[in-house]
Amino acid sequence: MNKQEFQKYILDIYGVVPDFPWESNPTFAVYRHQSNRKWFALVMNIPKSKLGLHDDGMIDVVNLKCDPVLTGSLRLENGIFPAYHMSKDKWISVALDGSVDDGKIKMLLDMSYELTSLKLTKRKKTV
Repeated sequence: MNKQEFQKYILDIYGVVPDFPWESNPTFAVYRHQSNRKWFALVMNIPKSKLGLHDDGMIDVVNLKCDPVLTGSLRLENGIFPAYHMSKDKWISVALDGSVDDGKIKMLLDMSYELTSLKLTKRKKTV
C-alpha cells in the first residue's frame, strides 16, 4: 500500500480528511477523530536514516497508535519501526512502500482508530 492508497482507504472507511498543522512540514497529514480530535494516523515523508535505514532517500510512513504489548514484536517485522518523533512505547511507524502487507496495515490502522476513540466510562453503582 502506498501513501495515496492509504489516504483513500481512510477517506473511504472512516470519512476523515487530513489536516496539515505544521507550516514547517506542510505535507505531514494528521488524521483525527471528529468527536475528540485525537490523532489516529500521521502520514509523513521522512529521511530513511531517521528510521535507522542505511539509505539517503526519503520514505513515506504512517505513525499509528499500537497496543504496547505488541509494539516490540511488530518492530521485528519488515517495514515496521519505532515511531518517528512520537512515543516509542505506544506508537509505531509503518512504511508505505509496499513492504508491509495491505491487510496488516489496515488491521494496524483499525487498532489505532480504536485505541484513540472516545471511551465511554462505566458509572459506579451506588447502594
